[in-house]
Amino acid sequence: MGPWASLDALWETPPEKRIFGAVLLFSWTVYLWETFLAQRQRRIYKTTTHVPPELGQIMDSETFEKSRLYQLDKSTFSFWSGLYSEVEGTFILLFGGIPYLWRVSGQFCGYAGFGPEYEITQSLVFLLLATLFSALTGLPWSLYNTFVIEEKHGFNHQTLEFFMKDAIKKFIVTQCILLPVSSLLLYIIKIGGDYFFIYAWLFTLVVSLVLVTIYADYIAPLFDKFTPLPEGKLKQEIEVMAKNIDFPLTKVYVVEGSKRSSHSNAYFYGFFKNKRIVLFDTLLEEYSALNKDIQEKSGMEAHNDGEGDNEEVKAKVKIQNKKQGCKNEEVLAVLGHELGHWKLGHTVKNIIISQMNSFLCFFLFAVLIGRKELFAAFGFYDSQPTLIGLLIIFQFIFSPYNEVLSFCLTVLSRRFEFQADAFAKKLGKAKDLYSALIKLNKDNLGFPVSDWLFSMWHYSHPPLLERLQALKNTKQD
Repeated sequence: MGPWASLDALWETPPEKRIFGAVLLFSWTVYLWETFLAQRQRRIYKTTTHVPPELGQIMDSETFEKSRLYQLDKSTFSFWSGLYSEVEGTFILLFGGIPYLWRVSGQFCGYAGFGPEYEITQSLVFLLLATLFSALTGLPWSLYNTFVIEEKHGFNHQTLEFFMKDAIKKFIVTQCILLPVSSLLLYIIKIGGDYFFIYAWLFTLVVSLVLVTIYADYIAPLFDKFTPLPEGKLKQEIEVMAKNIDFPLTKVYVVEGSKRSSHSNAYFYGFFKNKRIVLFDTLLEEYSALNKDIQEKSGMEAHNDGEGDNEEVKAKVKIQNKKQGCKNEEVLAVLGHELGHWKLGHTVKNIIISQMNSFLCFFLFAVLIGRKELFAAFGFYDSQPTLIGLLIIFQFIFSPYNEVLSFCLTVLSRRFEFQADAFAKKLGKAKDLYSALIKLNKDNLGFPVSDWLFSMWHYSHPPLLERLQALKNTKQD
C-alpha cells in the first residue's frame, strides 16, 4: 500500500514539478556517473607509479612520472570545477535564475524604450548577460588552469596581459557571431509557420558551413599568427602526398601556437577544391620555439665550459636536448592520418550525422514548443519566449538523448581513428606514425595507462597502446 500510495502522490504532482524534478535528478545522475568514472581513472594515476613492462620501449620513467603527476593535477582540477559547475547550475534552477535574468533583460530593454513586444531584442540582451555571467564565473577556473596547472607542468607560454586580452577578444568575437545569428534564427522561428523547423534547420546548416569556411581565414588569425610553410623539402613532400591521394590542397600554413601553449596539433579545412592544411609550430621539430630555446641554452653551456670536457655539463645539455615536435617524416605520417579522415569520408559522415541530429532536434522542438508546462517548470508561467523554449528543450529536455548520442559519437570517433591509422599504413607510413604517436604523447604528457570504463566513455581517440599495437604488425613487416 505504501509504495503505491507514494507513486499515486507522485503522479498527482503538477506536471511542471515532475519535469523540474526529473531534470535535476538526471543532471545529478550524470554528474555522479562522471565522478565515478573520474575516480576510477584517478586510482590508475595514483597506483601506476612505475612504467609497465609493455611500455618499457615506449616511455622512459622520467616522462612517465611527469605525465602521471600532470594528469593527477588535471584530475583534481576537473573534480572541483565539475562540482562547482553542477552546484552553480542547481542553484540557478532552484532559485529561478533563468526567469530572473529574463526579467532583468526586459528591464534593460524598457530603459532603452523597447516594450515586451520586442521579444527578439530582449532575447539578445538575455544572451549577452548570460554569456557574460558564464565568462566571469568561469574566469577564475580558467586562470587557475592556465597559470597554475599548465604553468607548473611547462605548457603555458602566456602572460597574464596576453591571457586577458585574448579572453576579451574571444568574448567580443563570440558576441559578434552569436547575437546576429540568434536574432535571425528567432525571427525565422517566429515567421516560419507550421514548417518553421525546416527553415530553422536549413538556416543553421548554412551558418555552420559558412563558419567552417571563414574560420581559419578570418576568425582564427584574430588570435594566432598564420604564416605559409616556406618552400622546402617538407612542403614538397606534403604536396606530393596530397596529389597522390587527390586531396585538392591549395595552401599549407604554420600557426604560432607556441605563444600560448606547447601542446601540438594539425588539421585541414575548406570545401570542395579549396583545402588548406594547418600545422602547429609545436608539431614541427624545426619550428618549435622550445627547441630554439634549448639550442640557445646548449650553446651557452658549451661556451661557458670552454672545451666542453666537463661531463656534468654534457649530461645536462643532453637532458635539455630532448627535442619537442616531430621530424619531417613523422609530420608526413601524422598528415597521412589526417588526410585519411578526408579520403575515407569521415568529415562528410560527421557533417551528415550532425545535420540529421540537428533536423531531428528542431522537429522535436516544434512538437514540444507549445507545451506550457515545460515553461512553467522553469518559472515561466505567463509567457513562453522562443529563446527560453530553445534553452529548456535543447539543454534540459534533450539531455538524456544528448548523453546517449555523445557516447555513440565517441565510439564512432574511435573507429574512425583506427581507420585513419590504417590509411596511413597503406601510404607506407606505419613506422613513422608509430614513432610520431609516441613523441606526441610524450610532448603532451599523455598518460598511456587508462581505466577501461573511463576510456570507453570518454576517449574520442583509442588509447595509445591500442593504436601502436594496430600499427605494430605492419611496422615490423
